[in-house]
Amino acid sequence: MNKPARGSLLGIEPLEAKEILGLLKLARRMNPLKARPLLRGKRIVLLFYEPSTRTRTSFEIAAKSLGAITTLVQSSGSSIEKGESILDTGYTLRAIGADCIVMRHPSAGAPHLMAQHLDIPVINAGDGMHEHPSQALLDAVTILKHKKSFHGLHVAIIGDVLHSRVARSACHLLTKFGVKITLCGPPEFVPDVAATLVPGLRITRHLEDALRGTDVIMLLRVQTERLAGQKISLQDYIARYQMTPARLKLAKRDALVMHPGPIIRGLELTADVAESGQSVIVDEVRNGVPTRMAILARALGRAR
Repeated sequence: MNKPARGSLLGIEPLEAKEILGLLKLARRMNPLKARPLLRGKRIVLLFYEPSTRTRTSFEIAAKSLGAITTLVQSSGSSIEKGESILDTGYTLRAIGADCIVMRHPSAGAPHLMAQHLDIPVINAGDGMHEHPSQALLDAVTILKHKKSFHGLHVAIIGDVLHSRVARSACHLLTKFGVKITLCGPPEFVPDVAATLVPGLRITRHLEDALRGTDVIMLLRVQTERLAGQKISLQDYIARYQMTPARLKLAKRDALVMHPGPIIRGLELTADVAESGQSVIVDEVRNGVPTRMAILARALGRAR
C-alpha cells in the first residue's frame, strides 16, 4: 500500500489547522457564478455507493464551474451491482482516464483503501459513520460568514451524534481552533463514550443546558427507524430535543441554527425555527459549491 496521492481529502482529523484555514480562504475566493477554468480538461468521477442530493450535486456543479468533465457512477446499474470490488472499480476508473475520484460509501475507511492503491486524488464524500470532511469545511465557511472568528465560540451539536459522520468531522475541525463543543441528546444517540471522540467535548442530556450561552446550534438528522426498539420514542424525542422558538431564545440572540440536511420539519426543528432569521441552513447548502470548488482545485494542484 502507498500513501494517498497529493491532494486527497480523506478526513478532517489528520489536517493541520493551517491547512484548514487555507482551504477556507480558498473557498471564500471561489464564485460558481463566474466560471474559472482551473480544471479545464480534467475528468472527475463521482463514485456514489449511497444516494445523495446535496453533496453529489454540489460536487458536480463545483467541478463544472471549474471547467472539469464529470461522470457519475452509482452502485445501481453498474458493475458494482454485479459484485465488483472497490479496488477493481477504482482501477477501472483510473484506467479509463479519471483524474480524481469523489467517493461516498456506506463503509468507514472505503475511500482510504482506494486512495492507498491509486495514484490520483481521492476525496471522501462521506464514509459510513466515520467522516464527512467537505460538510465540516462548508459549515466552517458558513460560521465565519456570520462570526468574526472561531475564537471564544460555543457550539452545541444536538441529535444523533453516534451515527453522524457530520458530527465527527465538525468536532475534529472546530476543536482545532479552540471552539467549546457540547453534545446533547439521549444516551441512545449520544453515549458517554462520545466524549472521547475528541478531547474536551462535553455531554449533556438536557437541551436547555446545552443551549444557554450558545453561539452556534448544529442540529443533526434523526432517522425515525433508529428510534424503533429504543427506550426513547419519537414523541419523547420531539418533546425533549426538538428545536422550537422558545428553546432558541435560550441561546445567544445572534446564535446560528445549522443543519446538514435533509431537515425534517416537525422532528428536529419546527418550521418557525427553520425559517427564522437565525437559520443559516439554506446558506450552508449554498456554501457547499464554493467549498467543494476549493477542495477540487486543491486536489488537482490548481489552488491559487
